[in-house]
Amino acid sequence: MRIALLQSSGRPGSTVENIKVLDEAAGRAAAAGAGLLVAPEMFLTGYAIGDDVARLAEPADGDSADAIAELASRHGLAVAYGYPERADATVHNSVQLISADGTRLANYRKTHLFGCFERDQFTPGEQPVVQAELDGLRIGLMICYDVEFPENVRAHALAGTDLLLVPTAQMHPFQFVAEHLVPVRAFENQMYVAYVNRVGAEGEFEFVGLSTLAGPDGVARTRAGRAEELVLADADPVALAASREANPYLKDRRPALYGSLL
Repeated sequence: MRIALLQSSGRPGSTVENIKVLDEAAGRAAAAGAGLLVAPEMFLTGYAIGDDVARLAEPADGDSADAIAELASRHGLAVAYGYPERADATVHNSVQLISADGTRLANYRKTHLFGCFERDQFTPGEQPVVQAELDGLRIGLMICYDVEFPENVRAHALAGTDLLLVPTAQMHPFQFVAEHLVPVRAFENQMYVAYVNRVGAEGEFEFVGLSTLAGPDGVARTRAGRAEELVLADADPVALAASREANPYLKDRRPALYGSLL
């Protein structure tokens, strides 16, 4: 599967404009042969938008989800995007995966909230592993800070995730996460990891870009820079199967020794 990573902060505060940005990127991604487009954390509304998070939050099946399902179907590729999800009286930091025919495949709520801003605005999710099947790959969903907890990613490995999508809002001075930690997570868990970041100044934050698709060998298949960019790379299930056969990490685990971690 060819995957397009949309490194962009969009137009913070404007859902309508961000859907336009996503639509244009979907057209370019489809023309380049991509079967999946991944956008950053909170792409639908912007990240550093203060109390507008609650005002702009929508249900998983809201108007914006319908609009993104339409553009996914029109361009013929799946789309994963971050957004603030309204669920009754709560708001979650969520990512939704929509198939190339416009079907809503999976919705994940961020389980590990980062910093006072997120803890003030969001309710954490309680389901650590959310997956969907797409074009022969088992897709897992996660958001930003979640990937920095090794237990989280290992849970996905044990559940058979082939490609982990991680929309993120990675900020200065933590760029080592994109540069080093993400490839290590891919290697130690024998999966592809698509880490898709915002970029540039937004409110008090400076997002560092460096979006990447890391392979099960720990090598980046593509790496964006520090500007708005659409980068593409392939996730190969044959190469993944060969890597899993050669790498003994998951087979050599001794879970009986790890009880103290709980």
